Amino acid sequence: MNDHLTPKPPARRLGQQALVLHEDSDLELRVLLLEPAHREGYTLPGGGAEADELPHLAARRHLETRTGLVLPLRTVLTVDYVARRDHPEALDLVYAGGVVTHRQARTMNVHRLPPDIRALHWIPRHLLDTVMQPDDAHRVHDAWDAWEHGAGRPLLLRGSPVPVC
Repeated sequence: MNDHLTPKPPARRLGQQALVLHEDSDLELRVLLLEPAHREGYTLPGGGAEADELPHLAARRHLETRTGLVLPLRTVLTVDYVARRDHPEALDLVYAGGVVTHRQARTMNVHRLPPDIRALHWIPRHLLDTVMQPDDAHRVHDAWDAWEHGAGRPLLLRGSPVPVC
């Protein structure tokens, strides 16, 4: 098998994000969003994968470093293709982080945020469009719908589902 299909592969960013939900005291589900220091609008926790880093482990690493949460991420809820405009072309995968417990949510209170994150927020679905850029909000709505309907798919590694870690 030829591992070098093209002499110069195209520049493309592979983004990994996690949809993490929490039920508040009013029994309303809220999604965990980050307030980045470098741009307007909140985002899902996540970031890029390093060379040869398994995508779901990149999502898990970014979730842990930004929030302190360590969750098994395996199910892909949505895949979002972003055409090149001001930034490199991108493919963003959103993984199901599930619903965290109150105890898990409290661990974020003691987590030291990295310098590129201003704050963490639990936002109800009906406010997503007011705190996020439109493309990001659409991605979260789509991922949330997939989660609610059990429509996610496992990430495959050479044709086999990746182990849950």
